Amino acid sequence: MFKKFSTSTDIAGQTPVKSSVQRSLRAAVLAQWKIEPETLDVIWPKKEGLVHVKCREHISIYTVHGEPIFFQHFDGPIYPTLRVLHKYPYILPLVRIDRGAIRFLLAGAHMMCPGLTSAGGYLPPSEEALAADTPVAIHAEGKEHAVGVGISKMSSEEMRKVNKGVGVETVTYLGDDLWALQTI
Repeated sequence: MFKKFSTSTDIAGQTPVKSSVQRSLRAAVLAQWKIEPETLDVIWPKKEGLVHVKCREHISIYTVHGEPIFFQHFDGPIYPTLRVLHKYPYILPLVRIDRGAIRFLLAGAHMMCPGLTSAGGYLPPSEEALAADTPVAIHAEGKEHAVGVGISKMSSEEMRKVNKGVGVETVTYLGDDLWALQTI
């Protein structure tokens, strides 16, 4: 999504978000992420204005004081940026890829099921199983912080059973152009 993203050509405009829309966004974030309202107040204070940055391909980036905090494609799920995820690693469910998949992830590839189900990989246990189309934090074997954000294309139980094909579609990753943007 952000492989060849440029602030000069891909941003169509920036507009302040109305307070009524901010309330609905705040409710959507609280519903989608595993986060307490107090933590969200630290990431995005209620009194601070949110700015909607409209980008190509129907991507919306939301910023506070110019710092991107989350983004959305069309009306899909709301994803935190990797910088926010590094500060608050528990807000999205975690999956881990093995060492062999790291170079592919850092090149923007989607994560295949064998990289998630191998010895170095991790999928949540059955009692905390992921549903399909769930935003996830992608961690790498031996690394402390998330290296990507993605959306599961099948449930974690199905990934274990089938063990073929794309398990997690990568949305943003360490080193892409969204990571390079510290402020907009």
